[in-house]
Amino acid sequence: MAGCCCNEHEIASRGLQARQKRMLWLVLTINAVMFVTEFTAGLIAGSTALLADSLDMLGDTMVYSLSLLVLARSPRWKALSAGVKGTIMLGFGGLVLIEAAYKAYAGSAPVSVAMMSVGAVALVANIACLILLTRHREDDVNMRSAWICSRNDLFANSGVIIAGALVWATASVWPDVLVGSAIAVLFVSSGWGVLRDARARYRQAGQLRPDSSTA
Repeated sequence: MAGCCCNEHEIASRGLQARQKRMLWLVLTINAVMFVTEFTAGLIAGSTALLADSLDMLGDTMVYSLSLLVLARSPRWKALSAGVKGTIMLGFGGLVLIEAAYKAYAGSAPVSVAMMSVGAVALVANIACLILLTRHREDDVNMRSAWICSRNDLFANSGVIIAGALVWATASVWPDVLVGSAIAVLFVSSGWGVLRDARARYRQAGQLRPDSSTA
């Protein structure tokens, strides 16, 4: 009976990993396409908020790639992957803050119509990703960190649309700068949260190892 139970557990685990893999490949593709779209639009429109959101898409593409690599790995590997994701989020947050500071000093108002239209497309894409990830967010720390990244995207996309509307109404650079900065702060805050969670899970996984008492 014990062997049968172990066999059933292994089959269930492989089935879960297969479902996670299909879902991660799908959201990875969506984010990669949207990164290229938003980055190009951000450069053409001169929008810090769009560029910030595109970097978020690039970060998510890297995040989902890491998640795929550690699907069949141990809890410690998954915790390490989550830690890398947190570091990526912190790094992109810092880059966006630098860009926002430069734009505030020497920038001009971006193309508001491009901000709103591309931001709306990105919002729809990320809603689809969040729906796909939600059913797996409690599977493990690896999947939860991926879900957090996708959830943050909704705030970022909504901010881009609002900034575009305010730029259109005021012809000012400041809505773009402020929203871009807010997205960056969100990256930094979430990155610290993911790093704390990953550290705790890594230590917990070490304590659960069979040889932890002799390590």
